[in-house]
Amino acid sequence: MLRNRFPLNAEHEKSHIPMGGLIRKRVKRLFMILIALLIAQILIIWAVEDLTLFESLWMTMTTIATVGYGDYAPVTYIGRISTILLMFVGAITLLTLIVSDFIEYRFYRRERTITGRWIYKMNDHIVIINTPKNGGVTYFMRFATQIRSVQGYETIPIILLTREFPSGLPAELSDLGIVHFHGSGFDPEALKAAHAGSARHIVVLAADESDPHSDSLTFDISHRLSELNLGQKTTVECVTDANRSRFKTLGVRAIIRPVRTYPEIMVRSVVAPGSEKVLEDMFNYEQDHPHRYDLKLDDLNWADIVSALIRHGIGTALAYIDENDEVICHPPITDEIEGKGLIVLVKSSAPPDLEVIKDALERYRTFLEKWRNLHENATTGDASGTTAH
Repeated sequence: MLRNRFPLNAEHEKSHIPMGGLIRKRVKRLFMILIALLIAQILIIWAVEDLTLFESLWMTMTTIATVGYGDYAPVTYIGRISTILLMFVGAITLLTLIVSDFIEYRFYRRERTITGRWIYKMNDHIVIINTPKNGGVTYFMRFATQIRSVQGYETIPIILLTREFPSGLPAELSDLGIVHFHGSGFDPEALKAAHAGSARHIVVLAADESDPHSDSLTFDISHRLSELNLGQKTTVECVTDANRSRFKTLGVRAIIRPVRTYPEIMVRSVVAPGSEKVLEDMFNYEQDHPHRYDLKLDDLNWADIVSALIRHGIGTALAYIDENDEVICHPPITDEIEGKGLIVLVKSSAPPDLEVIKDALERYRTFLEKWRNLHENATTGDASGTTAH
């Protein structure tokens, strides 16, 4: 039994001299030999045959391609011998070796691409580090779909830096143009292979959204990115809120809780830093939360309703419920609202009751009526003064 003999794992298969580089060098060397052979043949035919330089070139190329049109043929012994050598050495041997190496390289590249070991030339892209423990494929699909619906991100490349998918990405992700590199975010070589330095955004996901210990791995990755001056490009997920301050000291761009069913929150954090704070706040009762109020709406437009609630320090109107129980978000601000309820973002510590909402709207109606009367009186007075004059 041989000592120190260990089976190769997938991550150990990469040799010190990448096979792709060896194949490319060999193909280049064969091409140089072939070109030198063609030049020598052209010069020989030009010198010993009664042909012009172009005719010598034409005959040499038709010979190497084994087409043999027959319009030109060598008649001297030297020309015929050199043509035989060209056919056997160039057409049969060198071209066969070149085609064989090219096919081998294509298979090699395909295998490396599928297993996540091909280094792509990427720039101004998104790097996503780690894969969610549950529902990773669905999360990535939604993330890619959402991010590419944002103006300016329609064609942005996305690369996953993860040890998942060792046998290749699922077709659902490949069809979206997502690629991956088999590695970890705490490995400097893997970060280099994913071109983290030239990325537009870097996203570090929690390895396990339900395990506080995954923050340790996220922190290690964030620390390495901070050492590379990439903190301002990085958005991280933090399981335990108490650890947020640690990430802030690293200069991380944005910190959010893991929300697997809503990758839209991560997308908003990437394309509009700060908006994740608003979205996260809506998912808890610590500061503000959306509250539904059932009341009749029939004589105010949306701008009036929003203004009334803000002026009375109640909150921000987010949507209303129409007569068909449909929730209408972002209605036209000047159209009169007809509905039977409001969704309002209110303070969680002291949410106002329904009567406060009704009173605020009634006060605003009174204010609007007085303002209209004053405006009408002023208009009537101006008209009377003009007539008298």
